[in-house]
Amino acid sequence: MYGFGTMIDQLKKNPKTIVFTEGTDPRILEAASRLLASSFLHPILVGNEEEVLSAAEEAGYNIRGAQIIDSKHYDRFDEMVERFCELRKGKGMTKEDAKSILSQPNYFGTMLVEMGVADSLLGGATYSTADTVRPALQIIKTKPGNNIVSSCFILVRPGATGENEVLAMSDCAININPTEDELVEICGETIECAKIFGVDPKVAFLSYSTLGSGKGPDVEKMRNAALKAKVKYPMTPIEGELQFDSAVSPRVARTKCPKSAVAGHANTFIFPDLSSGNMGYKIAQRMGNFEAYGPILLGLNAPVNDLSRGCNAIEVYSMAIITAALVID
Repeated sequence: MYGFGTMIDQLKKNPKTIVFTEGTDPRILEAASRLLASSFLHPILVGNEEEVLSAAEEAGYNIRGAQIIDSKHYDRFDEMVERFCELRKGKGMTKEDAKSILSQPNYFGTMLVEMGVADSLLGGATYSTADTVRPALQIIKTKPGNNIVSSCFILVRPGATGENEVLAMSDCAININPTEDELVEICGETIECAKIFGVDPKVAFLSYSTLGSGKGPDVEKMRNAALKAKVKYPMTPIEGELQFDSAVSPRVARTKCPKSAVAGHANTFIFPDLSSGNMGYKIAQRMGNFEAYGPILLGLNAPVNDLSRGCNAIEVYSMAIITAALVID
């Protein structure tokens, strides 16, 4: 995949650690085994050591050298409880409540990141996106200046010239109906994410209208968000509102918006809501023969990412590299 070689090279210069919250899952174990054969990303597996080792042996994966941490026997658990209570101050959190919550692998793993034991986290092979995002919001929290967590999918397919075609699409997994200002924030985070994958972002705010051809509250939202984004990110080409054909087809763009520098050449797409975004990336994936990587969670203080419950070991491995590459030193 485009960008992976660069990410791995960066990680080789400065190796990172990543927590897998589902340490006994065969897909996680296969990915961990592959990472352990390299030297650029060190896995931490959450779970009972005996159960994790047994699962690995049964599945035929060598995880020798992996760090396995069990919340029931973690020597810093009391410190973790105190820290969690501090983070949840004002929520009526008791130590017993904290111990119960931190016995859950998703919360325990997220606290390992917050405490600096690990650089990043990848979970969700067996539970929902909400169960990954909720601990991250409560513990890791959003970056200064950010108000929301959003998501981006990176879509990749072989191009006619031999180079991969790479697109970024947001928000396709988190925010149901983002406001104008939230769309601007999503745009900024997506621009930075796209750059990590070697994309020179040309951003289209998508709608059923192209530069005033249609009317309605949703059109106005995307038009206003695009105008705000142009002011906030003046170094990035941004256009909106655009219909999808105007955004990607040079022929259509010449007819509908001939003066736009983005129309016909967009590679970074901001959707008006979760429904359109989720459908959009899946249409590209299933009918456009793109490989889809994500959801990549954006806006957090540390990289925490979610897996699809239908993922395979290759996707886990790829997402682990992506997640670790998001670590800011």
